[in-house]
Amino acid sequence: MGCAGDGQLKTILSWSSGKDSAWALHVLQQDPNIEVIGLVVTINDSVGRVAVHRIDRALVEAQAREVGLPLYTVDIPSPCPNEIYEKRMSEFHSKAKDLGAEAIAYGDLFLEDIRNYRIGILEGSGLQALFPLWGIPTSELATQMIAGGPRARIACVDTRHLDGSFVGRDFDEALLANLPAEADACGENGEFHTFAYAGPMFASPISITTGETATQGDTRYVEIAPSAG
Repeated sequence: MGCAGDGQLKTILSWSSGKDSAWALHVLQQDPNIEVIGLVVTINDSVGRVAVHRIDRALVEAQAREVGLPLYTVDIPSPCPNEIYEKRMSEFHSKAKDLGAEAIAYGDLFLEDIRNYRIGILEGSGLQALFPLWGIPTSELATQMIAGGPRARIACVDTRHLDGSFVGRDFDEALLANLPAEADACGENGEFHTFAYAGPMFASPISITTGETATQGDTRYVEIAPSAG
């Protein structure tokens, strides 16, 4: 990971467990002006899983070990009213400042309302908002990631936009070729979410298996678990 030099912006990366977070970490680590000092993830406290992606906490902890960074968790209920989310994130932002952080980075790509929301909740915290992937055309970004970035598996799909059979597939060229024309190549509109298990940001790959699938409302999930042995 390299040693931080004087003047580097100490940054905590908002971590979803997916490909965009992993690629954002890789991009930040190539920037001589940035030192990534940790990851922060929101966890559904009733089931111990990443909010939205439903990835088990143990797998996210494995990711953090492989990237060699401390993992900070923010526990939230499900459903989570905005006021509770914002209160708990504000508490984390205070902790981040105590840890020496100067910025929080996000893997968002083009959704202006989400970007503005993230900037808004950092107001008054003394922390900057960084968006290292912002504005890169997602078809181009998807190709970049597949060529040189994380290996990732689709953990869930929104069946209003994507057939449920996509769940459990790897994010690769074949998947891009099979996506409907109206689907975003990176799933930025919520078409799918992924779990990153290998790539240049990891010291070694995380061995995983995919198990049973289930549907809740419009979302099709697959169980992703560590491989035995």
